[in-house]
Amino acid sequence: MAESTAEIVARRTDPRVLRTRALLRAAALELAAERELHSITIANVAERATVNRATVYQHYQDLDELMLDAMEDELAGLIGLAARCPLVVLPAEMPQGFLDMFRHVETEATLYRRMLGPCGSPRFVNRLRQLVAEQVALQLVEAGAGRADEAGVELRAHCSAGAFIGLVTCWLLRPDWLPAEEAAAHAWQGLHLGGGRTAG
Repeated sequence: MAESTAEIVARRTDPRVLRTRALLRAAALELAAERELHSITIANVAERATVNRATVYQHYQDLDELMLDAMEDELAGLIGLAARCPLVVLPAEMPQGFLDMFRHVETEATLYRRMLGPCGSPRFVNRLRQLVAEQVALQLVEAGAGRADEAGVELRAHCSAGAFIGLVTCWLLRPDWLPAEEAAAHAWQGLHLGGGRTAG
């Protein structure tokens, strides 16, 4: 029998459920910092979290869903920075907010490398692209490019979001690691060359 809305809400706010999910998220992030995603199993997560496999499946359908949930706080921090950074009308000089986004990724570079790399999580990539696109769409609307529900705005927003993810992924996977400051400067030049609208 399917759960009622009240049962779902109660389960999601049950302190025991919240503690278990926190344990599972922490275990998943610890493992992802140590090895590629394709080598992590539900059994590994269960062992690290000191629960049984059945408990993991009570909360998550698969490892991909668990990893996405585990990265939500990290994504929230990155998108919060994106909301304060001009991504549509680009100033000539790189804004501090853009550099802050790269520094934010740099602090958890291994996790982002795991999630965005060739053995990463397509679900995470889609989630990140959607969140960045939403921020770009808001800026497009503010710039008078159209309404948020117009196809042109949505397509331009996802184009910019895809470009940003591509820049970050390329940076993270390069064998010659660049510090965030240098990578952000190159990326900002790339966005200008890619046809971004400049301020002034």
